[in-house]
Amino acid sequence: MIRTARKARVSRFAVPLVLVPALALVAAGCGSDDDDETTAAPPAATTAAAEPHTITVFAAASLTETFTELGRQFEADHPGTTVEFSFAASSALAQQINSGAPADVFASASTKNMTEVVDAGNATDPKTFATNSLEIAVPKDNPAGIDDLADLANPDVKVALCEAQVPCGVAATTVLEKAGLQVTPVTFGPDVKAVLTTVGLGEVDAGLVYQTDVASAEDRVTGIEIPADVNAKTSYPVATVNESKEAETAKDFVEFVLSDEGSAVLTEAGFGPPA
Repeated sequence: MIRTARKARVSRFAVPLVLVPALALVAAGCGSDDDDETTAAPPAATTAAAEPHTITVFAAASLTETFTELGRQFEADHPGTTVEFSFAASSALAQQINSGAPADVFASASTKNMTEVVDAGNATDPKTFATNSLEIAVPKDNPAGIDDLADLANPDVKVALCEAQVPCGVAATTVLEKAGLQVTPVTFGPDVKAVLTTVGLGEVDAGLVYQTDVASAEDRVTGIEIPADVNAKTSYPVATVNESKEAETAKDFVEFVLSDEGSAVLTEAGFGPPA
């Protein structure tokens, strides 16, 4: 181009016409390369961020450890998704959902409490995913020397039970009635974890909790089995909440709980298979 410009100063007509189309072709070629680089859209997969979703799971207190782990695994499998939990007695959670508390999934330790939510029109088609039974929990060193269920009827033994309307309280009443025992608790817990904590701190001599709760606190308590013929089994149903604003994600979480991966976590924690 510099040489061409110098020739142009000598004579305005000295540039051979044959160069014009050649220069045009070069310019066109350069323009095409630039266009390709500036207008080509990057692959969608490299630019699309995972759409964020947050679900709130209302779950029985006895599911605290297992559902926390299931939540971690679900989040890992669903980038951008957050699972938040509210753990409490199933009876309290059912009441909250029926009163309009925002929840996406309900996992109950009792079919009765799930039925209350379904009958109120707040959940549909629950599925049972696990079962559990009771066990006697005593402080690690067992200072009262508890050996079996009958020892709980001793008036000198301080016993903690769940409140009567809570699933673990209902199960405890069933166990004691089957065994023909009269037990006067010194305290009632609002949920099974409260009873377990009272035992672990040594504030009572024994408590009736789920087998999985004893396993989760084996560094603080010792478990004493209850004979199968007087024990009580409870079933755990799970369902999406009808008013969920994250219905698809909630459905995916329920399916994960029911999956082989979910069952593996529950089994490792000591839960039994669905009845």
